[in-house]
Amino acid sequence: MTDTTMNPSGAARPQDPRRSLSVGGLSLPQWKTLWLAVGLAVAIIAPFVLESYYVFQATQALIYAIAIVGLNLLTGYNGQFSLGHSTFFAIGAYSTAIMMNTFEMGFYSTIIPAAFITFVFGFLFGLPALRLDGLYLALATFALATATPQLLKYEPFAVYTGGVQGLDAFKPDSPFSFLDNDQYMYFFVFLIMILMFWIARNIVYSRTGRALIAIRDNPLSAKTMGVNSAMFKSGIFGVSAMFTGIAGSLSAVVIEFVAPESFLFTLAVLLLVGSVLGGVASIYGALFGGAFILLMPNISESMTGMLEGYVNSPEGLTWAVYGILLIAAVYLMPGGVAHLVQVYTRNSVARGMGYAIKWAVITVVALAVIALLFL
Repeated sequence: MTDTTMNPSGAARPQDPRRSLSVGGLSLPQWKTLWLAVGLAVAIIAPFVLESYYVFQATQALIYAIAIVGLNLLTGYNGQFSLGHSTFFAIGAYSTAIMMNTFEMGFYSTIIPAAFITFVFGFLFGLPALRLDGLYLALATFALATATPQLLKYEPFAVYTGGVQGLDAFKPDSPFSFLDNDQYMYFFVFLIMILMFWIARNIVYSRTGRALIAIRDNPLSAKTMGVNSAMFKSGIFGVSAMFTGIAGSLSAVVIEFVAPESFLFTLAVLLLVGSVLGGVASIYGALFGGAFILLMPNISESMTGMLEGYVNSPEGLTWAVYGILLIAAVYLMPGGVAHLVQVYTRNSVARGMGYAIKWAVITVVALAVIALLFL
């Protein structure tokens, strides 16, 4: 007999069937809680065992994950395709840098204004973009991304942006004696990331999230049901921009410098790549997307370095190797890492604990080999 629970009206409703599925004696929600606990433990321990350079890189990966979550809300859950999120990243970064340099504000007091500025900019850009869809929207956001670096260097704006020289944005000192500055910024960014993931999850699983998905899947049906598509699409554009702007604000201080060349169209493409490979309609998949953005260029460079002595000027093949790895990743994980985890979970339920342990061990060994050889 199916387990039931009582809803607020007193009527019985069936319980989530996933709670009745188990692997190795644990239900799927229990496994999810266990893996979240393990991931949290690893995230807390990591900065104490890694060198400062790797702590800095891990912090950057978390920042990219925040930006990718914002892009996922727009593209994955609402179906609006954007190639211009490097602009929102730049607006957040420059907002923080300008407030710190021109108005002598502390870093912490710049985050919320930077988030508000990028939200307003994204919302306003989303209004005229309502008339665009698909490739036309992608083209409009592409134009935005390509224009941004030039505008940042434009002479009338250079008095605020620093022009081609950029601006400094020094990170705050750690208030804790047991944490150096890099470790402190890692934990600060990590807490901000958890907050943004929580906000994104609440959006997706709320009435707003259901409306966004309805607009993505069938705009006509959504309109028939009374969903204000224009307001929801503009609003989520602003929220997506806000997420990316917060990431840009954090990045400015972690790197301690902003310049126009840091926000080229390449950054927009990398964010899109991270979104697709992590899982375009996934929240937690953004973590894998952020790691991919940061690590894959290093892995590509290490792989081309191994060709030394076999080919002439192997360093010129770095981006070719990157492209090959990207093609392989898309071919092997067409739905991203998040979809791969779903497939693994489904097969583990069907085939038992032996299957789950086998593929978990294979994954850990493969990651260890990659880390030893290329990182």
